[in-house]
Amino acid sequence: MHPDAPRLAGSVCFSSLSLFSIVDAPVKMIVGLGNPGRTYEDTRHNAGFMVLDRLAARWGAVFKADRQRKCEVAAGPGVLLVKPSTFMNESGLCVGPMMRFFKLDPRSVFVIHDEVDFPLGVIKLREKGSAGGHNGIKSLIAHMGTQEFPRLRFGIGQPRGKGEMIGHVLGKFRPEERELLDVTLGKAEDAVLYTMEHGITRAGNIFNAVPG
Repeated sequence: MHPDAPRLAGSVCFSSLSLFSIVDAPVKMIVGLGNPGRTYEDTRHNAGFMVLDRLAARWGAVFKADRQRKCEVAAGPGVLLVKPSTFMNESGLCVGPMMRFFKLDPRSVFVIHDEVDFPLGVIKLREKGSAGGHNGIKSLIAHMGTQEFPRLRFGIGQPRGKGEMIGHVLGKFRPEERELLDVTLGKAEDAVLYTMEHGITRAGNIFNAVPG
């Protein structure tokens, strides 16, 4: 983990959010992707929700339902935390309207989602890009009208057997993975905090180089 991470996790001052524009666009909304409801709690596909829950706990933020825009919203320090209350492949039905309601630049909407192409323990930051087969990101691109929004990809690993992708992403992490999961959630939390303070480009240069 980057040597700045423990300091960031312990105490970060967000009072200078207005200054963040000197490095990339300032983060104004953090979106975690996942599926709603108790059935899907702690499943691999809900890695984005898990990171958001860590951030909300850190800031003492409480999620409240916004039924009009199909999401749950909590207020962090100068930033909104958003969980779509639709299913994963319709995440854009929440994020697009939220972005337009608050008149946000898409580059200030930071998205956290699971990534099967990376093993558990690996996170990668990305400034923009295609959906890469992820249905949640595909929906966001369709409803936001652009691919140019930053994101954190949270490795959940490949399924053990061929043709088991759905069961894999909708399955829970195995008991032997729980310790590494907790470490990776902490790493992702640090990466979000660092991005808020220093921008996605600088954060990517640091956290993308950290091995799993």
